[in-house]
Amino acid sequence: MKKRFSITTIIIIMMSMVALLTACGSSSGSQENVGESDQSAQSDQTVQSEQADQTEQEAEMNGKPAKLLYMGHASIRITTPEDKVIYIDPFVGDGDAYAPAADLILETHSHYDHTVADKIENRSEDCQIITWKEALEGGAHQSFDLGYAKVEAVEAGNNANHSVSDCVGYVITLSDGTKVYVSGDTSTTEQMPSLAEQKIDYAFFCCDGIYNMDLEEAAACADLVKAKHSIPYHMTAADSGTFFDRDRAEAFNAENRLIIEEGEEIEL
Repeated sequence: MKKRFSITTIIIIMMSMVALLTACGSSSGSQENVGESDQSAQSDQTVQSEQADQTEQEAEMNGKPAKLLYMGHASIRITTPEDKVIYIDPFVGDGDAYAPAADLILETHSHYDHTVADKIENRSEDCQIITWKEALEGGAHQSFDLGYAKVEAVEAGNNANHSVSDCVGYVITLSDGTKVYVSGDTSTTEQMPSLAEQKIDYAFFCCDGIYNMDLEEAAACADLVKAKHSIPYHMTAADSGTFFDRDRAEAFNAENRLIIEEGEEIEL
Protein backbone atom coordinates (compact mmCIF):
# COMPACT_ATOMS: atom_id res chain seq x y z
CA MET A 1 0.00 0.00 0.00
CA LYS A 2 1.47 3.30 -1.06
CA LYS A 3 1.90 5.96 1.58
CA ARG A 4 0.53 9.32 0.62
CA PHE A 5 1.72 12.68 2.01
CA SER A 6 -0.42 15.68 2.35
CA ILE A 7 0.57 18.97 0.77
CA THR A 8 1.12 20.39 4.24
CA THR A 9 3.56 17.63 5.12
CA ILE A 10 5.50 18.17 1.90
CA ILE A 11 5.76 21.91 2.57
CA ILE A 12 7.04 21.27 6.10
CA ILE A 13 9.70 18.84 4.79
CA MET A 14 10.86 21.34 2.13
CA MET A 15 11.08 24.18 4.66
CA SER A 16 13.15 22.00 6.98
CA MET A 17 15.58 21.17 4.18
CA VAL A 18 15.97 24.86 3.26
CA ALA A 19 16.62 25.74 6.91
CA LEU A 20 19.25 22.99 7.16
CA LEU A 21 21.06 24.16 4.01
CA THR A 22 21.03 27.78 5.22
CA ALA A 23 22.50 26.80 8.58
CA CYS A 24 25.35 24.89 6.90
CA GLY A 25 26.17 27.85 4.68
CA SER A 26 26.10 30.22 7.64
CA SER A 27 28.43 27.97 9.63
CA SER A 28 30.93 27.85 6.75
CA GLY A 29 30.80 31.62 6.34
CA SER A 30 31.34 32.11 10.04
CA GLN A 31 34.45 29.93 9.94
CA GLU A 32 35.81 31.96 7.01
CA ASN A 33 35.08 35.23 8.86
CA VAL A 34 36.84 33.91 11.94
CA GLY A 35 39.91 33.08 9.86
CA GLU A 36 39.90 36.56 8.31
CA SER A 37 39.50 38.14 11.75
CA ASP A 38 42.46 36.14 13.09
CA GLN A 39 44.65 37.28 10.17
CA SER A 40 43.54 40.89 10.65
CA ALA A 41 44.27 40.71 14.38
CA GLN A 42 47.74 39.27 13.72
CA SER A 43 48.42 42.04 11.18
CA ASP A 44 47.30 44.71 13.66
CA GLN A 45 49.54 43.19 16.34
CA THR A 46 52.54 43.27 13.94
CA VAL A 47 51.94 46.93 13.08
CA GLN A 48 51.47 47.83 16.74
CA SER A 49 54.69 45.98 17.62
CA GLU A 50 56.65 47.80 14.91
CA GLN A 51 55.20 51.14 16.03
CA ALA A 52 56.10 50.36 19.64
CA ASP A 53 59.69 49.51 18.64
CA GLN A 54 59.99 52.76 16.67
CA THR A 55 58.51 54.77 19.55
CA GLU A 56 60.92 53.11 21.97
CA GLN A 57 63.90 53.94 19.73
CA GLU A 58 62.76 57.56 19.38
CA ALA A 59 62.20 57.83 23.10
CA GLU A 60 65.66 56.41 23.75
CA MET A 61 67.26 59.00 21.46
CA ASN A 62 65.09 61.86 22.68
CA GLY A 63 65.83 60.95 26.27
CA LYS A 64 69.58 61.16 25.65
CA PRO A 65 70.79 64.71 26.30
CA ALA A 66 73.35 66.54 24.23
CA LYS A 67 76.61 67.38 26.01
CA LEU A 68 78.96 70.34 25.81
CA LEU A 69 82.60 70.31 26.84
CA TYR A 70 84.27 73.68 27.35
CA MET A 71 87.94 73.03 26.67
CA GLY A 72 89.03 76.59 27.40
CA HIS A 73 89.57 79.88 25.52
CA ALA A 74 87.19 79.58 22.52
CA SER A 75 87.42 75.80 22.08
CA ILE A 76 84.19 73.83 22.52
CA ARG A 77 83.07 70.26 21.83
CA ILE A 78 79.39 69.37 21.45
CA THR A 79 78.07 65.79 21.40
CA THR A 80 74.58 65.56 19.93
CA PRO A 81 71.79 63.15 21.02
CA GLU A 82 72.81 61.00 18.02
CA ASP A 83 76.43 60.90 19.30
CA LYS A 84 77.62 63.16 16.50
CA VAL A 85 80.63 65.22 17.59
CA ILE A 86 81.08 68.91 16.74
CA TYR A 87 84.32 70.80 17.45
CA ILE A 88 84.32 74.61 17.47
CA ASP A 89 87.53 76.68 17.15
CA PRO A 90 89.99 73.90 18.07
CA PHE A 91 93.01 75.21 19.99
CA VAL A 92 92.89 74.46 23.72
CA GLY A 93 92.44 70.95 25.10
CA ASP A 94 94.48 67.81 25.63
CA GLY A 95 94.45 64.69 23.48
CA ASP A 96 91.54 63.10 25.36
CA ALA A 97 89.37 66.12 24.66
CA TYR A 98 89.90 65.64 20.93
CA ALA A 99 89.73 61.84 20.98
CA PRO A 100 86.05 61.40 19.94
CA ALA A 101 85.81 61.19 16.15
CA ALA A 102 84.77 64.50 14.61
CA ASP A 103 81.67 64.70 12.46
CA LEU A 104 81.84 68.49 12.09
CA ILE A 105 84.56 71.10 12.65
CA LEU A 106 83.61 74.78 12.81
CA GLU A 107 86.07 77.68 12.68
CA THR A 108 85.02 81.30 13.20
CA HIS A 109 88.07 83.08 11.70
CA SER A 110 91.68 82.64 10.68
CA HIS A 111 93.61 83.52 13.87
CA TYR A 112 95.89 80.79 15.17
CA ASP A 113 93.98 80.39 18.44
CA HIS A 114 90.86 79.22 16.55
CA THR A 115 92.21 77.02 13.78
CA VAL A 116 94.33 74.16 15.17
CA ALA A 117 92.26 71.47 13.44
CA ASP A 118 95.34 69.24 13.25
CA LYS A 119 94.64 68.36 16.88
CA ILE A 120 91.59 66.46 15.65
CA GLU A 121 93.26 63.37 14.21
CA ASN A 122 90.23 61.13 14.69
CA ARG A 123 87.50 61.98 12.17
CA SER A 124 84.51 60.16 10.74
CA GLU A 125 84.57 59.25 7.06
CA ASP A 126 82.07 61.98 6.23
CA CYS A 127 83.49 64.63 8.57
CA GLN A 128 82.72 68.14 7.33
CA ILE A 129 84.73 71.30 7.95
CA ILE A 130 83.01 74.68 7.82
CA THR A 131 85.27 77.69 8.16
CA TRP A 132 84.56 81.41 7.86
CA LYS A 133 85.21 81.02 4.12
CA GLU A 134 82.32 78.62 3.51
CA ALA A 135 80.21 80.49 6.06
CA LEU A 136 80.63 83.75 4.12
CA GLU A 137 80.54 82.32 0.60
CA GLY A 138 79.26 84.87 -1.88
CA GLY A 139 79.59 87.63 0.70
CA ALA A 140 76.50 86.48 2.62
CA HIS A 141 76.10 84.53 5.84
CA GLN A 142 75.28 80.93 4.97
CA SER A 143 73.28 78.19 6.71
CA PHE A 144 73.97 74.46 6.65
CA ASP A 145 71.50 71.66 7.40
CA LEU A 146 73.41 68.53 8.43
CA GLY A 147 70.42 66.53 9.68
CA TYR A 148 71.68 66.11 13.23
CA ALA A 149 72.28 69.88 13.46
CA LYS A 150 71.60 73.12 11.62
CA VAL A 151 74.42 75.67 11.54
CA GLU A 152 73.72 79.34 10.84
CA ALA A 153 76.59 81.76 10.37
CA VAL A 154 75.97 85.15 12.00
CA GLU A 155 77.75 88.49 12.16
CA ALA A 156 81.00 88.86 14.07
CA GLY A 157 83.89 91.31 14.03
CA ASN A 158 85.19 94.63 15.28
CA ASN A 159 87.05 97.61 13.86
CA ALA A 160 90.30 96.98 15.68
CA ASN A 161 91.20 93.35 15.04
CA HIS A 162 88.52 91.37 13.21
CA SER A 163 87.00 92.27 9.86
CA VAL A 164 83.31 91.39 9.49
CA SER A 165 84.18 90.05 6.03
CA ASP A 166 86.49 87.42 7.54
CA CYS A 167 84.79 86.51 10.85
CA VAL A 168 81.58 84.81 11.86
CA GLY A 169 79.76 83.52 14.88
CA TYR A 170 77.49 80.47 14.74
CA VAL A 171 74.03 79.51 15.94
CA ILE A 172 73.90 75.71 16.16
CA THR A 173 70.46 74.10 16.45
CA LEU A 174 70.56 70.44 17.48
CA SER A 175 67.96 67.83 16.48
CA ASP A 176 66.31 68.06 19.92
CA GLY A 177 65.80 71.81 19.46
CA THR A 178 68.64 72.99 21.71
CA LYS A 179 70.28 76.16 20.38
CA VAL A 180 73.88 77.15 21.07
CA TYR A 181 75.33 80.52 20.03
CA VAL A 182 79.08 81.14 19.89
CA SER A 183 79.95 84.76 19.29
CA GLY A 184 83.40 84.20 17.84
CA ASP A 185 85.79 87.14 18.19
CA THR A 186 83.60 90.21 18.07
CA SER A 187 82.18 93.36 19.52
CA THR A 188 78.50 94.34 19.42
CA THR A 189 76.89 93.58 16.05
CA GLU A 190 73.73 94.86 14.42
CA GLN A 191 72.36 91.32 14.23
CA MET A 192 72.49 90.58 17.95
CA PRO A 193 69.04 92.01 18.85
CA SER A 194 67.40 89.76 16.24
CA LEU A 195 69.04 86.69 17.79
CA ALA A 196 66.66 87.09 20.74
CA GLU A 197 63.87 85.88 18.43
CA GLN A 198 65.60 82.51 18.15
CA LYS A 199 65.23 81.82 21.88
CA ILE A 200 68.80 80.60 22.26
CA ASP A 201 69.50 78.23 25.15
CA TYR A 202 73.27 78.69 25.60
CA ALA A 203 75.18 81.75 24.40
CA PHE A 204 78.97 82.22 24.60
CA PHE A 205 80.34 85.78 24.66
CA CYS A 206 84.01 86.65 24.19
CA CYS A 207 85.17 89.25 26.74
CA ASP A 208 88.98 89.57 26.83
CA GLY A 209 88.86 93.36 26.53
CA ILE A 210 92.05 93.41 24.45
CA TYR A 211 91.30 92.06 21.00
CA ASN A 212 87.55 91.95 21.57
CA MET A 213 84.87 93.59 23.69
CA ASP A 214 85.33 93.90 27.43
CA LEU A 215 83.18 92.48 30.22
CA GLU A 216 80.77 95.42 30.30
CA GLU A 217 80.08 95.33 26.56
CA ALA A 218 79.79 91.54 26.61
CA ALA A 219 77.14 91.78 29.34
CA ALA A 220 75.26 94.35 27.25
CA CYS A 221 75.39 91.96 24.28
CA ALA A 222 74.02 89.18 26.49
CA ASP A 223 71.11 91.50 27.31
CA LEU A 224 70.45 91.90 23.58
CA VAL A 225 70.57 88.18 22.78
CA LYS A 226 68.51 87.17 25.85
CA ALA A 227 69.64 83.55 25.97
CA LYS A 228 68.52 81.24 28.77
CA HIS A 229 72.19 80.91 29.77
CA SER A 230 74.87 83.51 29.04
CA ILE A 231 78.42 82.16 29.28
CA PRO A 232 81.71 84.09 29.29
CA TYR A 233 84.54 82.65 27.17
CA HIS A 234 87.67 83.87 25.41
CA MET A 235 88.32 85.80 28.64
CA THR A 236 92.03 86.37 28.00
CA ALA A 237 94.37 86.92 25.10
CA ALA A 238 95.78 83.68 23.73
CA ASP A 239 99.37 84.94 24.07
CA SER A 240 98.86 85.29 27.83
CA GLY A 241 99.07 81.52 28.22
CA THR A 242 95.97 81.56 30.45
CA PHE A 243 92.81 80.17 28.87
CA PHE A 244 90.34 80.52 31.74
CA ASP A 245 90.12 83.33 34.29
CA ARG A 246 87.70 82.66 37.16
CA ASP A 247 87.81 86.26 38.39
CA ARG A 248 86.86 87.63 34.98
CA ALA A 249 84.15 85.01 34.62
CA GLU A 250 82.58 86.10 37.90
CA ALA A 251 82.87 89.75 36.84
CA PHE A 252 80.73 89.00 33.77
CA ASN A 253 77.61 90.72 35.07
CA ALA A 254 74.98 89.24 32.77
CA GLU A 255 71.51 88.04 33.64
CA ASN A 256 71.25 84.23 33.65
CA ARG A 257 75.03 83.96 33.79
CA LEU A 258 76.45 80.46 33.63
CA ILE A 259 80.13 79.86 34.35
CA ILE A 260 81.63 76.72 32.85
CA GLU A 261 85.11 75.84 34.05
CA GLU A 262 87.90 74.92 31.66
CA GLY A 263 87.62 71.18 31.03
CA GLU A 264 84.05 70.99 32.41
CA GLU A 265 81.33 69.11 30.53
CA ILE A 266 77.63 69.87 31.00
CA GLU A 267 74.42 68.30 29.74
CA LEU A 268 72.36 70.59 27.53
